[in-house]
Amino acid sequence: MDDGALRPTSLAEYVGQRRLKEKLGVFLEAARARREALDHVLLYGPPGLGKTTLAHIIAAELGVGLRVTSGPAIEKPGDLAAILTNALEEGDVLFIDEIHRLGRVAEEHLYPAMEDYKIDIVLGQGPAARTIRLDLPRFTLVGATTRPGLITGPMRSRFGIIEHLEYYADEELAEGVARDARLLGVALEPGAALEIGRRARGTMRIAKRLLRRVRDFAEVAGEDGVGLDRARAALDELGVDAAGLDRRDRAILRAVVERFAGGPVGSDTLATSVGEDRATLEEVHEPFLIQRGLLQRTPRGRVATARAYAHLGLPTPGTLRFDEEVPR
Repeated sequence: MDDGALRPTSLAEYVGQRRLKEKLGVFLEAARARREALDHVLLYGPPGLGKTTLAHIIAAELGVGLRVTSGPAIEKPGDLAAILTNALEEGDVLFIDEIHRLGRVAEEHLYPAMEDYKIDIVLGQGPAARTIRLDLPRFTLVGATTRPGLITGPMRSRFGIIEHLEYYADEELAEGVARDARLLGVALEPGAALEIGRRARGTMRIAKRLLRRVRDFAEVAGEDGVGLDRARAALDELGVDAAGLDRRDRAILRAVVERFAGGPVGSDTLATSVGEDRATLEEVHEPFLIQRGLLQRTPRGRVATARAYAHLGLPTPGTLRFDEEVPR
């Protein structure tokens, strides 16, 4: 069974993001009652929290069609015009993933489409070129991004609904894992589901991936279900520790602590020391380590916290305290 078959199709099935679901439920009900297209929606937050799933749910709850594309796929106005004029019907949802990577010229042509449901198309070239304006069906644009700061002000202002997705609590992740296990036909003990949730970095996509890998270990071992001991053993084998850190995370912490005396160390130097590129270090590993209070990002560089020493089982230098605050 693929991920699409496991994806929730209604807000009632969607696990977590309680406050967002409550607000979105009101907006959807109001749009249905008025028989109007829902206002354009911008969803932002770290990857793997369910932005794409919410776009599918919005279309399903409204009972309309869904067209899926991505920002990098729309480079020219012609690409956008083809989607808006040929693929959409009245009330449909257009989902643009990574909308911050939309081509700037295409973005400007999207403005009248979002506001007035019209698009300008240029026919011909040179002095003989002329512009015609086409009417579009009233549609809902759902944009998703992991980099909201890269979205221009004019684009952001045209969204009527702007929502941030939060990291999940361990119990919410366990609930999502248990739901997937039922659909996959896997007998998963509640304790095992919670253990997977604790190690999933607050991210539903990671929890779902870990469930599949834990299931693989259980099946190869000839076990009918997944208990707590099996889940712990499998996750340890995968290199995911009790705090959700993987081998690369621990390598980064050890480099700061052991090679650079706890820091500060620059991101370029740290990336080189662990054989990683700077972008991966800053966008994949650092956010989680900072969120867990294991690493600090200071003007002089990265610094390991007392929690990092404790997690690695190393003595804490006297200059550090366990209750120290992370600089904002």
